[in-house]
Amino acid sequence: MSSTTHTSTIGAIGAPSRRNTELALLVFAVVIPVFAYANVGLAMNDEMPTGMLGYGLGLGLLAAVGHLVVRKFAPYADPLLLPLATLLNGLGLVLIWRLDQSERLQQLQKNAFGAFNPAAPNQLMYSALGIALFVAVMLIMKDHRILQRFTYISMVVALMLLLLPLVPGLGTDQFGAKIWIRIGGFSIQPGEFAKIVIAVFFAGYLMVKRDALALASRRFLGLYLPRGRDLGPILVIWAMSLLILVFENDLGTSLLFFGMFVIMLYVATERTSWIVIGLGMSVAGAVAVASFASHVQARVDAWLDPFGCYATSGACEQIGQSIMAFGSGGVLGTGLGQGHSDLIGFAANADFIFATIGEELGLAGVMAFLLLYALLIERGVRTALAARDPFGKLFAVGLSGAFALQIFVVAGGVMGLIPLTGMTMPFLAAGGSSVIANWALVGLLIRISDTARRPAPAPAPNPDAEMTQVVRP
Repeated sequence: MSSTTHTSTIGAIGAPSRRNTELALLVFAVVIPVFAYANVGLAMNDEMPTGMLGYGLGLGLLAAVGHLVVRKFAPYADPLLLPLATLLNGLGLVLIWRLDQSERLQQLQKNAFGAFNPAAPNQLMYSALGIALFVAVMLIMKDHRILQRFTYISMVVALMLLLLPLVPGLGTDQFGAKIWIRIGGFSIQPGEFAKIVIAVFFAGYLMVKRDALALASRRFLGLYLPRGRDLGPILVIWAMSLLILVFENDLGTSLLFFGMFVIMLYVATERTSWIVIGLGMSVAGAVAVASFASHVQARVDAWLDPFGCYATSGACEQIGQSIMAFGSGGVLGTGLGQGHSDLIGFAANADFIFATIGEELGLAGVMAFLLLYALLIERGVRTALAARDPFGKLFAVGLSGAFALQIFVVAGGVMGLIPLTGMTMPFLAAGGSSVIANWALVGLLIRISDTARRPAPAPAPNPDAEMTQVVRP
């Protein structure tokens, strides 16, 4: 009798990292803004801009640093997140530089501050700081699940960030809203960072409480209504968003936080009733605050009839100029550098930078930018679907939802769909806090994506499981 022994081993199946795909897309993400930069220079001055080489090298260096860090520390991450963020950031720098060239805006700033300070160089510096924070997220946070340990600490930190603008001597009132703090010669908007921190709290809290919140006590008009005691969390967040709106005159941040919580609550419980309740509470709160808050009332009046108070209200003038900019752009636009969106004034390079896109790139350009934003949001949601842990799923949904809500409230306000909120357009508008915080947001999504897509390690061979085949004569 003879015997033969066959030993089988199970090997890990190597998943593609897609880093070369990311690198190819990053080349396009750098080249497209450089061509746009050249287009603006030729349109406005009939010559190639002198800073084009430095701009291209700077943007390319930032993209290369981000790519090398992702290739090394998050090799299985989604290959589209970094190129999309780079392309939006690069085009935002071009649009800000284009507005810097406006003689009308230069004179307006000289009359107000005594000197003209171009915003594009500062925005490039803030973009570099954003990439630095992005790199820090990649290096320090090896696993996003570490954040789950700081669920309630993150709530305290978020509240502190939101209350900082109300501290006397620290907070500043700009354009009617108290959402900035001044440290040295820099203005910081803490709410941009608070949206990330509070998403950690929402994800950790809902992961633990989702079963209780999903229970329904009664059904009314096809909706499962939650139990009274389970309404506590949404009532607390609703009250907090109203307090932000009342004391800081900040419609955008209050809408962003409450909306993000409702989205995450719906994803955690799968109850449509939470969406209906959340929408009803947000409308009721906004109407109540608008009845006595003059700043909010002025923006509502400008939304309802911008040309009715055009000559007497700055808010009406801004939204009126924005609507005319979109109208004059038509389908294909007037061309980069050949519009008149600088008539909007100081807000031209902030939330109203989207009006520059509407006028100079037309409906086609607006849809292209919205598509880029939609792709970034879709990749974030896809990351949430691929995440293997409940905290990661909720956290990725919260970050993607916050980004989507910010796009909606800014674009909707500028186009007259909803009242103006004063928030900045992510990656496009001038503002250091916004671009730095959004690079951190992208870094967190990349970290979650890498964890979700990383193949599971192969199990070790088991000697006891050896297959022995006996061959009989």
